Amino acid sequence: MKTTRVTVATRIFTPEPAAAAFRLAALASALADAGADVTVLTTTNPTRAVGARAAKEPSGVTVRRCPVLRDRTGYVRGYLQYLSFDVPLFFRLLVGARPNVVVAEPPPTTGLVVRLACTLRRVPYVYYAADIWSDASAQAAPGIVVRLLRAVESFVLRGASRVIAVTDGVGDRVKELGAHDVVIVRNGIDTDAFTPDGPVHSDAPDGPYAIYAGTTSEWQGADVFVDAMTSVLERVTDAQLIYLGQGSAWEHIAAAAERLPDGGKSVRMLTPVGPREASAWLRGANAALVSLKPGQGYDFAFPTKVLAGLASGTPVLYAGPGRASEVIREHRLGRAVDHRLEAVADAMCEMLADDVATAERRRLAAWVEETSSLRQTAARAAQVVLVACRLEQPEVTR
Repeated sequence: MKTTRVTVATRIFTPEPAAAAFRLAALASALADAGADVTVLTTTNPTRAVGARAAKEPSGVTVRRCPVLRDRTGYVRGYLQYLSFDVPLFFRLLVGARPNVVVAEPPPTTGLVVRLACTLRRVPYVYYAADIWSDASAQAAPGIVVRLLRAVESFVLRGASRVIAVTDGVGDRVKELGAHDVVIVRNGIDTDAFTPDGPVHSDAPDGPYAIYAGTTSEWQGADVFVDAMTSVLERVTDAQLIYLGQGSAWEHIAAAAERLPDGGKSVRMLTPVGPREASAWLRGANAALVSLKPGQGYDFAFPTKVLAGLASGTPVLYAGPGRASEVIREHRLGRAVDHRLEAVADAMCEMLADDVATAERRRLAAWVEETSSLRQTAARAAQVVLVACRLEQPEVTR
């Protein structure tokens, strides 16, 4: 029986502590488990990446890395940084054994390179749409840049044999942009790494604390939590707030912490850690904090941070719009409020004042295991990719 060869093209991959890295590593593993010969074309680990030296590649997967430019926080983020990955990627895709299908991860520039290379080699590709970059860029980029990015994104989506969208909102939008075969596969979380079982982190506070674990950026608006601490400390005097991660808003949040009445003593800012260690921090918290700033082009997103907190047995305080708010309310998974300072402060106070019972922590984790296990979502995404191998490439539409 002929082996199916799959190439995954992504600028971010394990062990980098990011949802996309975990999602794509799980997809690669699921494809290998299904019998595919999987090659991942990605970047050299940043020196500060958690576990970069000791990390093992997914079993049965060949990972080929090359160096890229990174921003000062260690991310491949920015026009030059994207180009430093995308330009070599074009030539990497043209050499070696011809794959049966290629999987492309945003940004759209990577998708553009994949479409061009796949056209030359007559290979179908699947585009994994975690979000809509052109919509998100509309809040900050000049109009001409937004129009150009939208044209590129549409060109990539129209050429894809199949598109995987992580939410219904993303699915609707990619169809508007020209995608012709869209499958919804929601994000999942590694429930072997994020679990309510095990000890709380040894450095965790003895008193009540809330934790934001993950990337901070302007569109997430995670500074709303540190800004709320002025009000929170008046009502819960021993409360602590922990940020565990990095991102473009990191320095802004640190500066806001220093302006608090206590000089920032109630706020701890810690560098990224691996999933299991992050779960140890999360499982001792009164609340796992997640935010999306409305009107930034990500209103349809469902942050994986929600699942990480719940899988660790911690109720979520979500500040923002979209499906995540509806799910949290419907299934009693914590608190969902508007991205407003007063609403966030009130919810933080309520959650910090209450201990979370063991039975409740197990209920939250069980909900994730039943609905959002990364094993389940990765297996579904793998089947979408494998079906694309048997499809004819879509006609080029201009």
